Amino acid sequence: MEMNANYTSFVAVGDSFTEGMSDLLPDGSYRGWADLLAARLAARTPGFRYANLAVRGKLIGQIVEEQVGAAASMSADVVTLVGGLNDTLRPKVDMGRVRGLLEEAVERLAPACGQLVLMRSPGRNGPVMERFRPRMQELIAFVDELAERHGALVVDLYGAPVLGDQRMWDLDRLHLTAEGHRRVAEAVWQALGLDAQDDWRAELPPPVPVRWLARRTGDARFARQHLGPWVARRVTGRSSGDGRPAKRPELLPYETPGLWTAGPEAPSSARL
Repeated sequence: MEMNANYTSFVAVGDSFTEGMSDLLPDGSYRGWADLLAARLAARTPGFRYANLAVRGKLIGQIVEEQVGAAASMSADVVTLVGGLNDTLRPKVDMGRVRGLLEEAVERLAPACGQLVLMRSPGRNGPVMERFRPRMQELIAFVDELAERHGALVVDLYGAPVLGDQRMWDLDRLHLTAEGHRRVAEAVWQALGLDAQDDWRAELPPPVPVRWLARRTGDARFARQHLGPWVARRVTGRSSGDGRPAKRPELLPYETPGLWTAGPEAPSSARL
C-alpha cells in the first residue's frame, strides 16, 4: 500500500552523487538517480515540480551554505539530502565539524518539507575504500541518529552488497554507473512507500574473470585519468565543482518522458 499517492514536488540537495555522475547522456550531461526519480514521480502526478541543487565536489559546509537555505524555502513535498562523503575522503577531516554541519542541514530542512530523505551512502568494495571506511561508518551512524530525531526516512544503500560490487562503479571508481543510479532511484521510490518495480538489491551475475594484465592496464588508466587529477585538485585546494551552477536551481514543472528505464543488467561500462 502506498503511504502517499500525491507527491507533487521534489528538491535534491548534495554533491556529485546527487548531480548524477557518472550516468552520462549522449549530449554530455549527467542524468542520475534524482532525475530518474523525478521523471517517475512526474509521470504519475500532473504539474509535478523538481529542483536539483547538487553540484559535484561540494563539501558539507558548502552544501549548507549554498543549497540548504534555497531548498528549505521551496517547501517541497520531498527533499533528499546526501552530503559529507567528500569530507570523509579528504586526507584530514574534522568529523565533529562534519557532524555539526550535517545536523544543521537536517534541522533546517526537516521542518521545511513534507518528507526529508537521508541516505546511508554506498561504498565501493576495494582497498582504497577500506582506508576511509571508519569515517564513512561514523557518518552513517550519525545519519541514522539524525533521522530518528527528526522523522526523516533513511535509504540504506550501504547495506546493499550489490552496490559495493565494483561493476556498479564507473571507471573513476568514485561514481555509480547508470545501472547503479537506476537502483538508487528505485530504492528511494520504495522508501517513499510507492509500489516496487523490481528488487534493487538483486545481485549481479557472477563476474567474468579478468586477466592480470587487463587489471593492471585498468589500474594504470585509472591513475592517469582520474586519481592523478583528483590528487592535484586536493593539493591545490580546487574542486571539480568550482564555478559550476546548480543542476536545476528552480522548482519548476518537470516533464521528461523516457528518462525512466528499467532493467537489472549492469552496462558494459561497469566492467572492471
